[in-house]
Amino acid sequence: MSELQTQMVTMKGPAHDVKVYLSRPAGAGTHPGLVLIHEIFGLLPHFRDVADRFAREGFVVAAPDLMGSDPNLAPQFTPDSIETVMGFMRTLPPGKARDQAFTQQEMAKLPEDKRAVVGKFFSVAFGGALPHGRFAEELASIVETLKAREHVNPAKIGSLGFCFGGGMSARLACTGKTQACVVFYGANPDPIESVEKINCPVLGIYGGEDAGLNANLDKLVAAMVRYKKDFEMKIYPGAPHAFFNDTNPHSYREAASKEAWTRSLGFLNRCLKQG
Repeated sequence: MSELQTQMVTMKGPAHDVKVYLSRPAGAGTHPGLVLIHEIFGLLPHFRDVADRFAREGFVVAAPDLMGSDPNLAPQFTPDSIETVMGFMRTLPPGKARDQAFTQQEMAKLPEDKRAVVGKFFSVAFGGALPHGRFAEELASIVETLKAREHVNPAKIGSLGFCFGGGMSARLACTGKTQACVVFYGANPDPIESVEKINCPVLGIYGGEDAGLNANLDKLVAAMVRYKKDFEMKIYPGAPHAFFNDTNPHSYREAASKEAWTRSLGFLNRCLKQG
């Protein structure tokens, strides 16, 4: 197993500093960079582990803590709060997390203290309060900082994200600053016309049972075709949303996860290591 050098660093953002987990192969040498973007719950240990997996494959990985770095969001994204929210969400049937009427009904069954935590999180995370535009600016700043770091090839920077992070990976690609983009079950760029600004290959990975998200994939495909972008997509039949996350037994699908890992790693190697 390759030796790694890992550390938490601070990178300058447009509104505030951003805490970033950095993982890279130890020793000398130059490697492509990868911005790894977490799910809606923030930079949990799982995503540091994924960052290390890519670092062992020869990437310098920057995994920002977008939620925990934001003074306005951090109180809703503490470890205790996230544990409470994730415990509640695991009780919901697949596909019901964004069904507002259903989640309110189930939330009402919680003890008052947990109901307050979960309710506040849902209003922030799913109520349109997240500053996606500023997050994209923060990620673009991280790309620029990563380019200037020792051991990074500044001409080869990619991004990969999951769920919320998948959507942000796509938004980052729309800034034109990356040379590869992987989207794991993330939302389309908004507005969809911003796809026109993408100048790198894009790989989209989706679960076949992720009905709510997949309902808009036709718009993404149409935009990629309209603007003649390098785009490939893989849908895994039987896999739900977040099927890659091996810390969530309710959604994890081992076969789909392993194949998606091989596919995304091969894609990034082609885009960022060859030529």
